[in-house]
Amino acid sequence: MKRLFLFIHFAFYILHYTAAQGWPSDYGGVMLQGFYWNSYADTKWTNLESQAEELSRSFDLIWVPQSGWCGSMNNMGYTPKYYWTQRSAFGTEAELRSMIQTFKRLGTGLIADVVVNHREPTNGWFGYPVETYQGETYQMLPTDICRNDDGGKALAEAQRQGVSLSENNDTGEDWDGCRDVDHKSENVRRIIRAYTKYLIDDLGYTGFRYDMVKGFSAEYIAEYNQHSKPQFSVGEYWDSNQNIKNWIRNTKGEDGNPTSAAFDFQFRYNVRDAINKGSWAYLKTDNRLIADNQMKPYAVTFVENHDMEYRSASEQQDPIRRDTLQANAFLLAMPGTPCVFLTNWMAYKPEIQLMIEARKLAGITNTSTYTTRFAQTTYYAAEITGHHTNLCVVVGNRDVVSSDTPAIEGDFQEILSGPGYRYLIARREGFNHAWLDKASGTYDSEVSVRAVALTTDKQAKLVYTTDGSMPTVDSPVLADSPASTDGVTLNLTQSCTLTLGLVIGGKVVDTIQRTYNIVEFQAHTATIYCRPLATLVSTWPTMNFYIWTSNNTELNGSWPGRQITETVEIDGNTWYKQTVNITSQQRFVNLVFSTGSGSPQTVDITGISDDAFFIIKKTTNGEGKYEVNDVTGNYTDINEIKNEELRMKNGTNAIYDLSGRRIANSQLSTFRSTSGRSQGENSQLNKGIYIRNGKKVVVK
Repeated sequence: MKRLFLFIHFAFYILHYTAAQGWPSDYGGVMLQGFYWNSYADTKWTNLESQAEELSRSFDLIWVPQSGWCGSMNNMGYTPKYYWTQRSAFGTEAELRSMIQTFKRLGTGLIADVVVNHREPTNGWFGYPVETYQGETYQMLPTDICRNDDGGKALAEAQRQGVSLSENNDTGEDWDGCRDVDHKSENVRRIIRAYTKYLIDDLGYTGFRYDMVKGFSAEYIAEYNQHSKPQFSVGEYWDSNQNIKNWIRNTKGEDGNPTSAAFDFQFRYNVRDAINKGSWAYLKTDNRLIADNQMKPYAVTFVENHDMEYRSASEQQDPIRRDTLQANAFLLAMPGTPCVFLTNWMAYKPEIQLMIEARKLAGITNTSTYTTRFAQTTYYAAEITGHHTNLCVVVGNRDVVSSDTPAIEGDFQEILSGPGYRYLIARREGFNHAWLDKASGTYDSEVSVRAVALTTDKQAKLVYTTDGSMPTVDSPVLADSPASTDGVTLNLTQSCTLTLGLVIGGKVVDTIQRTYNIVEFQAHTATIYCRPLATLVSTWPTMNFYIWTSNNTELNGSWPGRQITETVEIDGNTWYKQTVNITSQQRFVNLVFSTGSGSPQTVDITGISDDAFFIIKKTTNGEGKYEVNDVTGNYTDINEIKNEELRMKNGTNAIYDLSGRRIANSQLSTFRSTSGRSQGENSQLNKGIYIRNGKKVVVK
């Protein structure tokens, strides 16, 4: 639950940046990169929209993939063909519009991935489609293609075909994946001006992330931004720190100020080196945008993205190999505008959510200052000055960073800690807030929550309720109150909505609320079924399953895994199958299907925690990996048979999910039917499909 003062503070940011272009100064928002490479399922517009309530509580901006049609349903958006045909691997135009509007109503803006350095022809080397929007016709021509495109290959092909290219060379670096368009061309700029304005005014995007801005001159970013007026603009200028600074300056508009921010690549490399090279002292390096007072308002910081992440055993890229929590703790404490990577968020939602809350509690923005307190091989500590108070972040080796080391000068109170990281808040006169150090969510067992009074008033009291009501001065007082020093631990054994209030001078001056759903995790098995389409049987004479778990344990050995010989006949088809254990340590598994040599292989399939059925398709992605069709929904009858067997064995009171896990007894739970006729409600069950008395019931 967001605090009232955070809403007020965010309203200030909105008022501050609505008239701005580029990236506003003194901005306190946090951004999410809402995709990773081949995140076709997790990043579907409908899937992101279904998480809007949760995501909008933490993120002010969400960057999504390029949403125009690229000619296939297995394209990440970086080879655009059409601008005004808004359908993609992630959804339809209607789904896109619905997602944008849903997030906008919740106060979160969507950032479009704008790919205008290059464009993929729809007809041969040089043919582009005719598009019409609001009565205007737009078409790029061969003469809109840079003369030196593809290192001269485009010109040679044009001469062979008798086609004329532009007389202008590229104004930036060449990229040979598509035709590089000539931004000196008035026709090109007319089209891109109209396209970017359409993204803002019609589709409702809040701003832009410009792809590969090294490919054309920064002056054109200024032109497009001044025409379409995005509230936020950030460029991917993947280069040295000084070159990024120069690019930002060169995006200046008519008022002489930059119209775009840029990703702080050196920030990312500092974090990568600290972790991968085993010395946290690298974090002291000041060759990053946030170390420059003039540049920090335009610094979008990050620790991982789709170009650097670990994609697979054969595509390892340049990832941060461990200590992800420490990396995000550093990211979310420092100045700049942090951009969290989707896979990090998915793996560590509760921790990252609290880090963001702590950042906003202190009032840290993209112009905050910071001071390095310690920079050693085993740990690093910095103090960041926020609008409300100061925040100290400590990151380092797990066996070094603990509650008593290092010592931080001043009156600081620890509010968060985890493996290798700590957040401490400075007590300051007039700064009076209640704090709980566990995020809302579902937990497997008893939850220990530390309640803290962040105040200089030694007589402050902490009061609380567990039924969702707002505490008053007459509500129960925590046993150790006044509690303005180390806090008080509450051990919660049952699901509840805990609301903590801070009482000063006989008044409740601040509250914070969390909902804890305590459901014991039930270890279970998941069976994975796979078969190739009949037309692919000769291509897949054998089947290997390469499986790794949520804690990166390889179940079937190293790549390409183990050859599977166990099969089962279902509906006249032969399925390869393997059953795996889903434990509290291994919450889900990820997998790749291949033949014994590892080639051909499928795309990565992630997050499997229940029985699943996959058919290998004929289509491949841009990397030649076969796509799969998840047809699990067509085989729920198998799961229902399993659940019916469990029901007969364990009694008619048992409730199961579709994987066969026993959830509860029916006297503990009542349901709301699919017809909407209320049959009671149960706060302990999440929305979803369950089996009771052998029948499927939907909880809404």
